[in-house]
Amino acid sequence: MGWIEAAVLGLVQGLTEFLPISSSAHLRVVGEAFGWGDPGAAFTAITQIGTEIAVLLYFRHDIWRIIKAWVRALYDREARGDHDARMGWLIIIGSLPIVVLGLLFQDRIETTFRDLRIVAIALVAFSLVLYVADRIGRTDRELTDLTVKHGLAYGLAQAMALIPGVSRSGGTITAGRLLGYSRVAATRYSFLLAVPAVLGAGFFQSYEALTGDTEGAGVAWGPTILATVIAFGVGLAVIAWLLRYVSRRSFTPFVVYRIALGLLLLALVGAGVLDPT
Repeated sequence: MGWIEAAVLGLVQGLTEFLPISSSAHLRVVGEAFGWGDPGAAFTAITQIGTEIAVLLYFRHDIWRIIKAWVRALYDREARGDHDARMGWLIIIGSLPIVVLGLLFQDRIETTFRDLRIVAIALVAFSLVLYVADRIGRTDRELTDLTVKHGLAYGLAQAMALIPGVSRSGGTITAGRLLGYSRVAATRYSFLLAVPAVLGAGFFQSYEALTGDTEGAGVAWGPTILATVIAFGVGLAVIAWLLRYVSRRSFTPFVVYRIALGLLLLALVGAGVLDPT
């Protein structure tokens, strides 16, 4: 991987990670469109470390408060009813599905699921689900109403993003809207829920790349680090913008964009312009 390629893909990662349009799909599509090929699941996971560090920085006060309350609740019975302590447990519970399914389907995630035909179908199909959820979903629930059942539902939706094109943020936001959470609440929880799962995947792929165990052994570390740094800076700006956006507007523009991109991909693959594999 060259430096220019890494810079472009880092920019794409930062722009798309938090929007409900699938960053992994965009990395796959942009790499193919420029003739660079698939950057790979390892590159995708490692660059996501940059965007998750942006989440840690932006939500540092919330995250620190949750960690302190959760740790205190481990030994202080009276603290167990605290909302932040419960949030700590709900984030852990919500992270379990993607960890389990990620390990079970690791080989397919790095190969089969990255087929452009699957990416295109996922983009279109889950766009429609997001549209329906955003239109019919109630908006009267906030994060203080989060339950274990809801946290697990969010987690299962997040795990669907193991298929590029689904979108991790899109899946969790869709689940939140279907459960009746406001757009802002669903989006904020999507950010928080991503931290352990995405950082875990990134560091796991980094370890495998360093030890040369799998496909990650082909990672070009210099360009990949550059892409990760760019993704961090761009992602930080996108977080602030997205939270302002969802407080006033719907997700419909993202739905339209996803459908258009998915149909275009199917057309290009069908015409033989892009190699789906």
